[in-house]
Amino acid sequence: MTVDATLALARQLIACRSVTPEDGGCLPIIAARLQAIGFECEFLNRGGVSNLWARHGRSRPLLCLAGHTDVVPSGPLEQWHSDPFAPAQRDGLLYGRGAADMKSSLAAFVVAAEAYLAARPRHCGSLALLLTSDEEGDALDGTVVVTEALRQRGETIDYCIVGEPTAVNTLGDTVKNGRRGSLSAKLTVKGVQGHVAYPQLASNPIHLAAPALAELAQTLWDQGNEFFPPTTWQISNIHGGTGAGNVIPGSVEIDFNFRFATASTPEDLRARTCALLDRHGLAYDIVWTLGARPFLTGRGALVDAALQAIRAETGVDAELSTSGGTSDGRFIAEICPQVIEIGPVNASIHKVNECVDIASLPRLAAIYRRILEQLLASDV
Repeated sequence: MTVDATLALARQLIACRSVTPEDGGCLPIIAARLQAIGFECEFLNRGGVSNLWARHGRSRPLLCLAGHTDVVPSGPLEQWHSDPFAPAQRDGLLYGRGAADMKSSLAAFVVAAEAYLAARPRHCGSLALLLTSDEEGDALDGTVVVTEALRQRGETIDYCIVGEPTAVNTLGDTVKNGRRGSLSAKLTVKGVQGHVAYPQLASNPIHLAAPALAELAQTLWDQGNEFFPPTTWQISNIHGGTGAGNVIPGSVEIDFNFRFATASTPEDLRARTCALLDRHGLAYDIVWTLGARPFLTGRGALVDAALQAIRAETGVDAELSTSGGTSDGRFIAEICPQVIEIGPVNASIHKVNECVDIASLPRLAAIYRRILEQLLASDV
């Protein structure tokens, strides 16, 4: 029996212990495959993170396949039915950490590139792969390093497909054509510490902050739009008090986050938040962190090619979605006008016994190949 090429490579990559930010040997395996078919491979490593930029061709348009080799920790080993770094096949599923997020997509990228270049060695445009081992972690030394290097030397990406697991129930049912932005803050509301029996001699910052927090939680920040739901505001942590039961704290810290649509800007959200806190008369400090700006790819060459490829391979009419958290697409969108995400079913990602449907692997590679054929179609 012939083992599917995508399955074979996915198994090889899963066997690499690449817990973020470690690459675990994935990129050398991939680079060797790409160099064998004529790619120029360049490692742009920084801070213990491995990054690969591989390119075939020098002309435009440039289509980039992007992803990450790092995975989250396995979690309790006793809850896994098999070693998370020993790929196992059971009941039509391939098990292992990274099976869905996102080593199957990486394998499909490579197999699609091999098949495409074998059929069209003199294709128009250029094909590239941008891969990192720092997506699941801090994302400070990964994709952002490569995109900055490309920007500095004037290399422009025209289309990008990120291999994040996007499907909900079956391969091809969802294409991510954008992501919301992420704006976080650490708010410190100041009071006066004192004894709980003498509240008149103190000022409880938790009591002072509560009405403002309630109003922030109830605020409608925007209406969203055709592609994005309305912006949301959520508290993630509250820290106050000395640990003693008879002390009014002198301050309270509140961590919160906006997931915002293109209908709002981080500047507007910051200004509106501070205006509300000022209106409540709070004494406070606030430190903001912009984790990601939102990006959106509307209908056009890349989205249309993806929808057609999915329909041809699976018979599914994919839904466009901007749901979920952030991805490295946020960095690539800074230098690329059209960025989408297509990958396997995401139901098991980051869980114990992570798995992917084996039958979907060759179809995923075929979807990627069809997109290449459509966007880089004409022979030189």
